[in-house]
Amino acid sequence: MGNAQEKSPGSSGGEKARRGQSGGKERAPGQRGANGAPRENSPAGEEEEQQQPDSSGVDRSYLDAPAGALPPHLGRLKNEGNYLFKNGQFGDALEKYSEAINGCCEAGIDSPEDLSILYSNRAACNLKDGNSSACIEDCNKALELQPFSLKPLLRRAMANESLERYGKAYVDYKTVLQIDTGVQAAHDSVHRITKVLIEQDGPEWREKLPEIPVVPLSVQQQHREKPVSIELTQVRAARAAQEEARRKEAHFTLLKHEGNSLVKKGVFQEALEKYSECLSIKPDECAVYTNRAICFLKLNQFEEAKQDCDSALQLDPANKKAFYRRALAFKGLQDYLSASSDLQEVLQLDPKVHEAEQELEEVTCLLRQSLIDKAAHT
Repeated sequence: MGNAQEKSPGSSGGEKARRGQSGGKERAPGQRGANGAPRENSPAGEEEEQQQPDSSGVDRSYLDAPAGALPPHLGRLKNEGNYLFKNGQFGDALEKYSEAINGCCEAGIDSPEDLSILYSNRAACNLKDGNSSACIEDCNKALELQPFSLKPLLRRAMANESLERYGKAYVDYKTVLQIDTGVQAAHDSVHRITKVLIEQDGPEWREKLPEIPVVPLSVQQQHREKPVSIELTQVRAARAAQEEARRKEAHFTLLKHEGNSLVKKGVFQEALEKYSECLSIKPDECAVYTNRAICFLKLNQFEEAKQDCDSALQLDPANKKAFYRRALAFKGLQDYLSASSDLQEVLQLDPKVHEAEQELEEVTCLLRQSLIDKAAHT
């Protein structure tokens, strides 16, 4: 279902639709068409109305998309409802679904699956418009036609939860999960509602629940064998990517914390390994490079320490820790001129770094001595 088209010539507006839908009542068949004019009950008259050219030049080919076993004029109403829903015009979409439902009743169409979908789609409009009671009525009708249909069960659960009917919502969410364990919204809602029910009913909360129906294995199998839509595939892929990102972030945080603890204990080799694992997860984390540089310095691996500081400075060119630790690496490599340059950079960024002042004095002495030694050997 789903997004906002400019109103089609046949749309009567959401307010009228909401008035006609209040309390779950459907508009009597054959009263008025979508444009408010008297509507003929014949499919031909309605079909001609739908095929009027769109003066705005908007592509309306979506109206003729496959719509199950519905005849063309009702299929177009359903498709237009889907289009309006996707564009956020829930009241107008509700009107189209209501017309399609009434049309099915008028024509005596015997297609429980298609009629169930129409009720379920209208339930979604009611849910979006905050009309939870009407949503539940439509879901009940959809489920009478097609028991254990996933979407009306999920929508009824959401509507019941919004009305604080937590026991009924819990039962529907648990039923949804029998059909498809991959519905994350149902998992999240079960956890959330469980806490509410425990607070509300105490330790015996389960005994106060309505009975949870057992979904037949044939229904579960049928659901698994249904082809997965492109939209659902994209949603599942995005959800999996988010879950993987959360997992990596949690693992990264744990490794970094362990590395920091090991540094405090003076276990530098193991700390180094923890930081290396961190960088395999997030290679652009500046602080991990400067942290690992400490380990390399303590292990007298000055070239590696310098390389980590270089990486940190590529990510953050004004990182005084990286300049300071690279200066120590240069000092270990006996490149006193480069060490002096980095220490001066630190003091320019922050004149209050006393360690840098002390190191600069020492490095200056070492540089002077190295120049004297070099001159003595020439």
